[in-house]
Amino acid sequence: MKTNDPAFTPDSLQDSAWMDAVCAGLDEAGRSMVEKAIDWCAPILQRAEIATGEPSIQHAKGVLRILSLLQLDAATLVAALVLAIPIDLEDESEVDRKDELISLFGLETFSLINGSRALLRIGAIARNASSRGRNESSDQREMLRKMLLAMASDLRIVLIRLASRLQTLRWYAETKNPCPIELAEETRDVYASLANRLGIWQIKWEMEDLSFRFLAPDTYKEIARKLEGRRIEREARIQALSDEIAASLAEMGVQAEVSGRAKHIYSIYNKMRNKHLSFDQLYDLLAIRIIVASERDCYATLSLLQARWTPVMNEFDDYIARPKPNGYRSLHTVLKTADGHNFEAQIRTRKMHDFAEYGMAAHWRYKEAGPKGGQVAAVSMYDRQVSWMRQLLAWRKEVGLPATDLTDEMVAASGKDSAAVLAAPEPKVAQTRQSRQHKKSSERIYVLTPQARVIELPEGATPVDFAYHLHTDLGHRCRGARVDGQMVALNTKLLNGQTVEIIAAKSGGPSRDWINTQLGYLASPRARAKVRLWFNAIELQKRITTGQDMVEKELARLGKSAVNLEQLAERLGFANSDDLYVAAAKDEFSLRQIATVFQEPEADPAAAYDTIVARESAAQSAVKTGKSGVLVVGVDSLLTQLARCCHPAPPDPISGFVTRGRGVSIHRSDCPSFAVMKNKNPERVIDVTWGDTGETVYPVNIAIHSQDRAGLLKDLTELFSRMKLNVVGVNTQSKASIAHLHFTVEVRDGEQLRKAMNAILDIPGIISAARC
Repeated sequence: MKTNDPAFTPDSLQDSAWMDAVCAGLDEAGRSMVEKAIDWCAPILQRAEIATGEPSIQHAKGVLRILSLLQLDAATLVAALVLAIPIDLEDESEVDRKDELISLFGLETFSLINGSRALLRIGAIARNASSRGRNESSDQREMLRKMLLAMASDLRIVLIRLASRLQTLRWYAETKNPCPIELAEETRDVYASLANRLGIWQIKWEMEDLSFRFLAPDTYKEIARKLEGRRIEREARIQALSDEIAASLAEMGVQAEVSGRAKHIYSIYNKMRNKHLSFDQLYDLLAIRIIVASERDCYATLSLLQARWTPVMNEFDDYIARPKPNGYRSLHTVLKTADGHNFEAQIRTRKMHDFAEYGMAAHWRYKEAGPKGGQVAAVSMYDRQVSWMRQLLAWRKEVGLPATDLTDEMVAASGKDSAAVLAAPEPKVAQTRQSRQHKKSSERIYVLTPQARVIELPEGATPVDFAYHLHTDLGHRCRGARVDGQMVALNTKLLNGQTVEIIAAKSGGPSRDWINTQLGYLASPRARAKVRLWFNAIELQKRITTGQDMVEKELARLGKSAVNLEQLAERLGFANSDDLYVAAAKDEFSLRQIATVFQEPEADPAAAYDTIVARESAAQSAVKTGKSGVLVVGVDSLLTQLARCCHPAPPDPISGFVTRGRGVSIHRSDCPSFAVMKNKNPERVIDVTWGDTGETVYPVNIAIHSQDRAGLLKDLTELFSRMKLNVVGVNTQSKASIAHLHFTVEVRDGEQLRKAMNAILDIPGIISAARC
């Protein structure tokens, strides 16, 4: 893949040796298609230059030679040839040219040309942004790689782009023209990484070396001088070692695949930098990979290598017995040859190799993660897509699959079981072709801000989703959008590679239409949640304002306008005043309860347990004695009062507590308030018992929970009326279709209360009734 290839001549497309080399893997129809494209393009290319200043004809010949070495089809070669012509396919004046291309070379070839043009446009935007001084983070570079891959619905588009960029770097190197820093950095960070992930090692290595040569020429030259011999010599040494190892393993009866590589300059530099090593401390400038059938063969191969060559101390890793955290397994050892050269050997089974190359332990993942390589998250859809593409490339070479099958269905098929695919290639070919008719949508799209920042959004996202992704406030104020410079509706679906600009008001909020799924304004659940949150906050503020007005009016009616509202809320059982206002606005709290706060006496500590005088029934009111029917043991005619906290009634077990100036407060023996007072002042507890209660009645509290329905309160009041029970207090609330009712009724004794409870439970919809 070098430019000094004898089949490469830069001056003319009508060169038989170059033509034979380019079309070597094509059938007669494919060669005829390429020849027709050359005849059509040659007059235009002869007098044209691409954006870098390279002659178009030279660029076209270099790109086609690289693609031919990748064994690509005629449509790809023709598309790459046409791309060397400076045509703006988005220009309306080029409509005739587009029609001519489709009629000459077909819709498939035109699709490749159009897709490649889109990638060129994205690359130009990214470089312009970089040249304006914007420092790209590693996350942004990764996002750009994802966007390029997502835009290339046909894998051949990516391969054309990689070949074109490699040829551009070669031209800068050959002509010694200064390569733009932005272009070299983009090649190293984006395109070389894509080539690496797709397993196209030769393109990856050469891109990295050439980029490194332009970005750090002094360091590049220093490492190049230290390398023993030129790359071709190192590759020859690798080949000799590979052949020797393969022959030795064959003699042992071990079936093995042996391959090797000479480490390239940028890789050497990276290892020196990441591991803080000097050049003399590097042991894997030459590397051999051996793939065998079983783990037993791995260790047998290791024994053979260490017996034939001298192992380097402290340079052995057994990742089979102790796998890496990401599951990577292999044997690594460094050996020294008789002439003093070191080389690294990696020994693994086919299963280990496939996992390392295509699984979560893939070489690019731990290499790009840095010195702590391998410790990465589980594979995403994007990783599966890359893995699937890599396997298709390798599969095409192994089984002779035509490159025309490498179309956009590869992206859609990325979630499939790749191992099953490789195990049954022929049925998969048919399935792959059929899947063109049922194109699946990808899960994510990648768009650009006006500053060329790449944004990842869910498929089907709109400009409103884009605005909320950038900032919540920008989303709220979004009023319009431009996509690629054109005004669009806010519910327009965005596509990969588009540049989106938001037009925002100075203030304001979202529209309720945005959360209407049928109108299609939002595809992101995150953005939809932000819109709902905004409306919930607005609704909450309205309820707070309404509730505050209601509470303040009630306080004014009571003549308590100077009350501290926070303290009032706490005394009513709320965390803060806002909660009180919301409950009042939602009718979950009766404003009449506010009056009870101001009825409680505050002078005595026992005021919390203040009492009420039990009164006789209406029939006995004329002869009321004022007594509660309670006898104080050992004391005559002592004032007694029934406590409000527990509302004792016969035949409840009771106890007395002597208050200051209010006589004896009578409590149920199990009353929590009485227990507190008894613990603090045990000397004030006094024995009491029920005496002759006569017709005296006692107030008790009844808590009722029921299904909320019309007429429920009417049924309960009619029941109390039938049983001749006087109701002296009512409080109701309703939450989530459940009614919570609290009645204070007057009863003579426990038997009358028991009958009332049973009657309440017979009312339809009642869930429970209990004394409280």
